[in-house]
Amino acid sequence: MKKILMLTALVMGAASAQAQEGAATSAAELYSQAQEYAVQADVAYPQAFYDRTLWKASVNSAYAAAQMEPGNRDYQAYLAQLYTKTQWWINAYNAWSEMDNLSATERQWASLSAAKLAYLALQRGDRAAASAYVTQGMAWADSDSLRAIRSRL
Repeated sequence: MKKILMLTALVMGAASAQAQEGAATSAAELYSQAQEYAVQADVAYPQAFYDRTLWKASVNSAYAAAQMEPGNRDYQAYLAQLYTKTQWWINAYNAWSEMDNLSATERQWASLSAAKLAYLALQRGDRAAASAYVTQGMAWADSDSLRAIRSRL
């Protein structure tokens, strides 16, 4: 726990110092920062959630890089991957939906986000939304989860 608190203090201190300096950070620097925070977060936390300080810093840095260079596929894909890893399903789904030519691994991640959203829609009784998520998820990649949800529609 002490290690996590120290890492959190470091992240917050660096972000605060950067904001006070008014330093213009490039998209490449933000992307690198996002990757560094993600590595630290993988070590610090047993589960990846956006509300964890290091994961939040990673996602926010990746988001800023993707916003600075919206045409950079690497930045967009990394952000979508982080949304998926941190279980921010709607953002993951939307990010994957905006991308073309997904790799096989990316299609699996995108399909997972659709399956999670389909399940949540089914749980709240929104069969139309669940069906739409299943359809899109199956277009990305077939999965047992999506087939199971489809059988319940």
